[in-house]
Amino acid sequence: MDDIDRRILRFLQKDGRITNIDLSRQIHLSPAATLERVKKLEQSGVIRGYMARLDPETVNLGLLVFIQVTLDRTSPDIFEAFSKALKTIPQVSECYMVAGGFDYLVKARVKDMTAYRNFLGKTLTRLPGVRQTHTYTVMEEVKADPELPI
Repeated sequence: MDDIDRRILRFLQKDGRITNIDLSRQIHLSPAATLERVKKLEQSGVIRGYMARLDPETVNLGLLVFIQVTLDRTSPDIFEAFSKALKTIPQVSECYMVAGGFDYLVKARVKDMTAYRNFLGKTLTRLPGVRQTHTYTVMEEVKADPELPI
């Protein structure tokens, strides 16, 4: 990856709908060469896809929570079962296995606190191996920027 690829990625992170013509003008490269580079970045997996960023409030998902999950034991089969089950839950937008005092950090969005109580009691705590959870409710999003600093 060279400086031109990095410039392409910076522009695409800001506006995934930018036309190839406009992108080529921004990076001072021909449209054909720009398109070829973008396709290579897509094919190599650097660009994973394109999507619209939605306003959570307007789609009734205004409550953002982070949940620490501790499993009852740490073994490959429990990690696999938990991960597989968690990936099917639509309220979960991100999940990370972490080192430290707990096993997973889960980011989820729901409508409100009632919806969260329902999600926690009927879904999350029933996943394979879950022993304990601790929830952190977001009061204010200070920075939510998906752009990578390349």
